[in-house]
Order: sequence, then C-alpha cells, then structure tokens
Amino acid sequence: MKAFVIAENEGAARELCAGARTVADSVVLCVVGAPAITGVADVCVHIDVPAGNIADDAYLSVKSAFDAQGADCIIAENALRPLSLVGRLTAALGTAAIAGATEINGTQASTMYFGGNGVRTANAEAIPAFIVGSGVFDGSAATGTDTVEELAFQAPANAVIKQGEEALPKADINLAAADAIVACGRGFSDEADLQLARDLAAKLGAEVGCSRPLAEGVDWFPKEAYIGVSGAVVSPKTYVACGISGQMQHMVGCNGSEVVIAVNKDKNAPIFKQCDYGFVGDLKEALPALTAAL
Repeated sequence: MKAFVIAENEGAARELCAGARTVADSVVLCVVGAPAITGVADVCVHIDVPAGNIADDAYLSVKSAFDAQGADCIIAENALRPLSLVGRLTAALGTAAIAGATEINGTQASTMYFGGNGVRTANAEAIPAFIVGSGVFDGSAATGTDTVEELAFQAPANAVIKQGEEALPKADINLAAADAIVACGRGFSDEADLQLARDLAAKLGAEVGCSRPLAEGVDWFPKEAYIGVSGAVVSPKTYVACGISGQMQHMVGCNGSEVVIAVNKDKNAPIFKQCDYGFVGDLKEALPALTAAL
C-alpha cells in the first residue's frame, strides 16, 4: 500500500506521515507553496508557487505528482490550502473526501456531526481514499529521507490572478497534535495579559489556543489558534480554559479532551458544569499561582 500526504506545516506533516507509515509500505509527502519538509517521508514532492499565483491553483501539479507516484490513500492536513487542493483533486478524480477526521484506521475514518454531539464512522469505498484530518496520529515516530523532487507549477485555464498580498504573522501552530493546550477567552481584557497564559503553557509544555473572539474579533491570535465548532477540534490530554465561559460553540472544539481545567472569575460560568477541575478567581491571580505551583 502507498500513501500520498498533502501538508504545509511541519508538525502536521510529521504526524500524518508517521500515521501513514503504520498502514502503508511507502509514503510520499507533497508540499505546496511552503518550504520542503524532509525526514518524514520516502520522498517530498515540492511545488513552488509563482508570485502572481495562489497555492489553491496548484491542483494540476499535485494531480501530476499523484499520477506519477500513485497511491491507495491520500491523507491531507486539515488546513485551508490542503482542503482546497483536496476538493479540486476529488472532483478531478470523480470521488469524494472524508473531511474533519478525528480518527483514521486505514481507509476508515471517524468524524463528528450535529455540532460535535455525534460521531460517525465512514469507510472510503473508492480508491484512492481521500481523508482529511490532523491530531489523529502520533508524529514522534516519523521517519524518512532527505529526497526532494521539485515539480513545476501548472496554472489552470482559469487561474486566480493575485493582485496583492498582506503579510501575516507566521503561525506554526498544530493544536490538533498537542498533548496539552492552554486556551484563552474573552476574560482577558488586555493583550499583554496573555503572557500569563503563555507562562503557564511553558510550564506544561503546551500549545496556546483561543476562543473565536480573540482570533476574529481583536486579532490577538492567528485563525489557526481558534478552537470551536468552526475552528480547530482538539483532543489533548489536558485542556486549560482560561477566561472562557463555556458556550457550546467553543466546547464542541475541546470536548474530546481527557481532562478539562477551567479558570474563570464567574462562579456561574457554564464551563464549571463541563470541566473536571475548576478554579474561581481572577486570571491575574489564578494563573501566576498555578504556574508557580508547577
């Protein structure tokens, strides 16, 4: 069996390639519009995107790479550009993809539905099987070579012409693969106070995430850090919710956590009915105390 992995972030590439290695004899990684990633697959196919084009339009090149390599299963990172590429690839091949996988077993995948209140398992009938997910494998055992094959960008007939671009802060966040996450909510009134959460995360060896308002309202976090029904869905061993009220839209994103710890000054916050441990107190007092205790 051969697996073809599409990823753009190193953490996700490592995780997905390591998982693919458990079910496939050969693993090929395809990276579009980002630096080549080595040491995680048997070969990395790298497609550079010209300045006037967008990575989403590289699907012809990706299909060429897939046709040349061949694979029984295509596993893609749950991120915007890989999702866009998978959508176009499935259309070109006349098949479909299983998106938002929280568990993958060969060509079978589990996904959540009804806002995270249910889980269903689907089996890909067509070959190659397309599955999109992150945080479903352990990436620590990723192995591979330094072999990189450069592939030219093929523009489609109706390519998007990029008129300009805005530089955004680099976001190398892979919440889905994190064992521990410290999540920040609207209880933080000042951006500078986020350092309290980052200090706690450093003690825990955790990633730092947030609720939707901090990523799309005040832009304190990149969108990759947003956890919730329309953001990242995570299942760490430990989830520390700081200043998060516990509305359903957010809790859907973290209800797979083994242990949920809440810190909130409102003793009536809904999250206290959904967590394993709760601390009622001001973030400026509670978070330094927790960090010191660790």
